[in-house]
Amino acid sequence: MSDHNTDVLFAEERKQKIVNLVNERRKVLVPELIDYFKMSPATIRNDLRDLEAAGLIKRTHGGAIPSDSVRVGFELDNTRKNVKMQPEKEAIAKRAADMVEDGDIIILDTGTTTLEMAKQLKDKTNVTVIVNDIEIAACLEKFDGISVVVVGGTLRKHFHCTIGPFAVKLLSELNVDKAFLATNAFSAEKGCTTPDINQAEIKKVMVQIATQVIVLCDSSKIGKNSFVQFIRPEEIDTFITDGGIRPDILNQMTELGIDVQAV
Repeated sequence: MSDHNTDVLFAEERKQKIVNLVNERRKVLVPELIDYFKMSPATIRNDLRDLEAAGLIKRTHGGAIPSDSVRVGFELDNTRKNVKMQPEKEAIAKRAADMVEDGDIIILDTGTTTLEMAKQLKDKTNVTVIVNDIEIAACLEKFDGISVVVVGGTLRKHFHCTIGPFAVKLLSELNVDKAFLATNAFSAEKGCTTPDINQAEIKKVMVQIATQVIVLCDSSKIGKNSFVQFIRPEEIDTFITDGGIRPDILNQMTELGIDVQAV
């Protein structure tokens, strides 16, 4: 990696940490951030300006507080995610599972909705499923017609999925028919976004190696932006959501050529 790319990556990681600190502490001051990151006042103020422009924080006199509209620096772990929008997630998962044909090679992204989708694959035949989520792998292992390929890498604690360069390298050498992706947020302007840089890198590769890209996203996440983009709107083939999607956003997505299925 070049020095320039290293600098860019460090800046992104620093901004992500700033959002995390703001959400955890509810308020941080510029001197605290200067001391924490050992950066100049100008650099920290520029970071805060960029983060406010992205809607991720609100600047105050001498510091920053959380944004009311976006909580992108904070991500519930999977033990706390799975109760929200559960009926909608199950309906989305069922529609997604109906898109899997016998003989397919697919990727299932990590997530609570993709886990629900995995449960719906029990009657499929001769399907190969590539996963980086050990809970989804354990679910699929029980189904006779499913072959499971688990992507190795560094285990992301509390999220039971693999990330990092080993996972990226293995995925980049594969080709699949369909990728079923989860997302933390979606907007017609930014596409799909997620709080974690390493998670975004894995998702980007999943998009690149798939012939067809299907996003599973309940309506509570639509119209919001998270920290890192992993797929542009025009890269999405099918977007499966629930009936809570706003009509104006639905029209925007349709105009972009996305096949939106609201279940």
